[in-house]
Amino acid sequence: MKKVIVVGAGISGLAAAIYAKKSGFDVTIFEKHTIPGGLSTSWMRKGYLFEGGMHWLTGSSEKLALNKVWREVGALKDNNPIYYRDPFYTLLNEKGGALCLFRDINKTCDEFIQYAPEDKRAIQRLRKDVKAFLHVHLVVNDIARLKTTSPKHPKFFELLKMFPAIVKYFPLKNCSYIDYVNKFKNEDIRHLLFSVIGLRYNALSFIYTLASFSSGDCGFPIGGSIVMAKNMADEFESLGGTIEYKSEVEKVCISAEGGGKKATGVISNGEYRAADAVIVTQDTRTAMEMLFDIPLNTRLVNRMKARLVGAENMFICLGVKTLLNKYPKGIVLPLKKPFVAGGIEFNELRLNNYAEYENHSPKDCTSLTCLLLGGCYDYWKAAKEDGTYKAKKDDLAKRLIEELEKSIPEIKDKIEVIDVATPVTYERYTNAYKGSWMTIWASKKASVKYPIKTRSVKGLYFAGQRTIMPGGLPLVVYSGRKAVQYLCRDFKTVFVS
Repeated sequence: MKKVIVVGAGISGLAAAIYAKKSGFDVTIFEKHTIPGGLSTSWMRKGYLFEGGMHWLTGSSEKLALNKVWREVGALKDNNPIYYRDPFYTLLNEKGGALCLFRDINKTCDEFIQYAPEDKRAIQRLRKDVKAFLHVHLVVNDIARLKTTSPKHPKFFELLKMFPAIVKYFPLKNCSYIDYVNKFKNEDIRHLLFSVIGLRYNALSFIYTLASFSSGDCGFPIGGSIVMAKNMADEFESLGGTIEYKSEVEKVCISAEGGGKKATGVISNGEYRAADAVIVTQDTRTAMEMLFDIPLNTRLVNRMKARLVGAENMFICLGVKTLLNKYPKGIVLPLKKPFVAGGIEFNELRLNNYAEYENHSPKDCTSLTCLLLGGCYDYWKAAKEDGTYKAKKDDLAKRLIEELEKSIPEIKDKIEVIDVATPVTYERYTNAYKGSWMTIWASKKASVKYPIKTRSVKGLYFAGQRTIMPGGLPLVVYSGRKAVQYLCRDFKTVFVS
C-alpha cells in the first residue's frame, strides 16, 4: 500500500484520512493536540461541557447529499441524533417581552409583522429573499476522470430548484449584512437579526443561513463537536488507520524528482517520516509559511495574504450552579450601552443556554456560553506579548457577568466555572491563521477557491477551511473528500466512499 500522511486531525484531516484508508492507502495522521477535531471542538471544565466549535451542522438533513458524506465518514451515528432547536434565537427585551427567530421563515416573518407593522415592506423582502434560497445547498460532485465505486453527481432537477436564487445572488453578494439589516426600522428586529452571523459578512451569507434553517437543515448533533470528532477518529482507527497525537508537523519534505518536485514525507518532533503523498489540512495560510522551506507558489501566497480576512471570536463560558431552563436555548440580549470586548463594541449579546442538554453540566446546573464575533486577534496578541493577557480575560468575564445579571438575575453568586477563549487560544491549539475558524466573505468580494492539488509538487494536496471560501464544516469535509479523489486519480486507485 502507498503511504499517506495527513497533517492535522481536524474535520477535514479526519475525512481525508478515512476516505484514503477506505481507498486502500496506508494512512497516518499527525496531530499537535491531544484530541481530534481541530477548530471544531468542545471541552469539559469541572463537569461543564462548553461547545466551542459548532452551533449547527449544515448537512444534518437526510434530504441532502452532504448528509450522506457525514455518514460515510462516521461523523453522524446513532450516538449523536440531530436536535432542531426552535426558535433558534429569542430576543428578550427590557419590557419582559420576547421576539423569536423561528426556523420557518414564514412563521418568523408573520411574528415580525405583528411586532413591527411599520417594517412590513422590509419583512416581506426578507421572506422573498429567503424563499429564493430554500433549495440552495452544497452540491456534492466527483472530480473529472475519477474511478469510484459510488459516483456522486447532481441531478438536473436538483440544480433546477436552485435557479430562483440566481436572480438575487449578485444584489445580495454586493450588499453588506449590516446594510441589509439596517433597512428594518424596529430596533429589536435589528438586534435579533444581527445575532445570526458575524457583522463583517455580506447579506448573501445571512440569507443563505436563514434559508438553510427554513429548509429543515442545520440541526445540532447531540454531544456537539467532540462527539462528532471522536466518531470520525473511531471510524478511522477501526479501518486500521493511525493517529499520532502530540505530534506537530514541523516541515513537509520535498525533493527533486525527474526535473520536478515530489512530497516525500514530513518532519514531526524532529523525526523524518517518509510517505508517498502528504495531505496538509492545517490552515493553508499558516501552512504555506510554516511548513515549507521554499514557498510553493509565491503568487498564491501573496494572493491569500492580501485577500484573507479571518473570522475571529471571543468565547466566554460560564458554569452556573442553577438550572436556567425557563430561559430560551438561544438568547439575544439588546444593550442600552455598547459592551466593549477586544477593542470592539457590541450592541447585543448572543448566548447559548444548554440547561436542557444532556451531559452538558452537573445535575440542576447550566452551561452558558457567549460568542463575540469580530476582528480582535491583534488586541489579544498584543496583550499576550505585554503580559496583560490574563488580566484582560478576567476583566472581560467579570464585565460580561455583570451585564448578564441584569437580564438573568438567577446567575448572581451562582457561577462556579469561568473559561475565556480568544483567537490566541485557537491559534495555540490549531495553528489557525490569527485563530480564525472561517474566512470572511464580505460584500462586493468574490468567493475565492485555492488549489487542493498542487501543480508544482507531485503527491502534495491541501484540504480544510481556507481551500474553499468561506469555509465552515460543510466545505471542510467536502475538501477532505475532494483531496483524496485527486490522490486516487493520481495514483490510479479507485476512490471508495
